[in-house]
Amino acid sequence: VQLQASGGGLVQAGGSLKLSCAASGRSLNTMGWFHQAPGKEREFVAAVNWKGSSTIYGDSAKGRFSISRDNAKNTVYLQMNSLKPEDTAVYYCAARRLGVGTSSTAANYDYWGQGTLVTVSS
Repeated sequence: VQLQASGGGLVQAGGSLKLSCAASGRSLNTMGWFHQAPGKEREFVAAVNWKGSSTIYGDSAKGRFSISRDNAKNTVYLQMNSLKPEDTAVYYCAARRLGVGTSSTAANYDYWGQGTLVTVSS
């Protein structure tokens, strides 16, 4: 599975961004988003199972971000609203091997995209 994240950019606090993660081939894996700010560890943001019927969120994302997927397009999305300066980070999409569910643990993901930078100005 190869993953390509896109959609990052510069946005003012309170604004919105929508990230996309395109997967190569037919990919029905659980997918997740993580972010990593400079000098900090990679942190879980959100994950969705292969059907799109089950989602989980990290504490910082709850109530503001929404993860979804379009399996016909092999793409997972992260809609980010009410962005804060502390959301500034490189955002990575990741995929688990087939047949397993959602997880908030980075070590449980087998495939990673290259990351897309989100910068939120105050």
